[in-house]
Amino acid sequence: MSPRARAWTIRGVSLAVVLVAWELYGRSVNPILFTYPTAVLEAFLELVGNGELGSYLGQSLQVLGISLVIAVAAGVPLGVLLARFPAVEIATDLYVNALYATPMVALVPLIVLWFGVGVPAKVVIVVLFMIFPILINTQQGVKNVDRGLLEVARSFCSSERRLWGDVVLPSAVPFIAAGVRLAIGRGLVGMVIAEFYTSIAGLGYMIVRHANAFETAKLFVPIVVLMALGVLLVQGARSLELRLAPWQRRAAADR
Repeated sequence: MSPRARAWTIRGVSLAVVLVAWELYGRSVNPILFTYPTAVLEAFLELVGNGELGSYLGQSLQVLGISLVIAVAAGVPLGVLLARFPAVEIATDLYVNALYATPMVALVPLIVLWFGVGVPAKVVIVVLFMIFPILINTQQGVKNVDRGLLEVARSFCSSERRLWGDVVLPSAVPFIAAGVRLAIGRGLVGMVIAEFYTSIAGLGYMIVRHANAFETAKLFVPIVVLMALGVLLVQGARSLELRLAPWQRRAAADR
């Protein structure tokens, strides 16, 4: 058995054990307080059938997609700028660290006050959750480029533009991709928090709605969907990284 097949077998067995244990324990607990996989599956099919899940999931994906594009489009250039110009880093380092360390949920009421309760407010909230891992990882990736590669490029009279395009940014791709993966996890958290505080829409609203109605099986459906969405998006980011940085395939194969 190949290492990859063995890894997937172990994951499958582990998941099966967890689901069986969850099913057995869940059936012994008051259904208002807990549930079990088969009940969640029934609720999932019901919510898919009546269109509720698809509608709310689409609203959440819209916010997450817009926010991810903005966070990457702003975070990567800003990270490169901070790494390239020490004076800019010194001038902004305090603010970047302060905002990154600030619990973003504390800013949500202020953002709602400024932007209302619609999609723009949710996008701003999610972008604030996502942008700092991308920015900081990009900055560190650019700073950690192999100095030997830079010296070789300069010895062949590489221009500054070619140096950045052929050496610096490709070398920083694994750091940027790691930042995107971290940002996706934070973005999902920010998305749900934004939907708790803003308009009646998205998976976050589904969680609040079914929790208030004590419909525990239906409550678990958006939670499980968020978990699956996180796994799929992180794996998608990893696949994109391997396409942009093919030299990472050997390391991935070793894992």
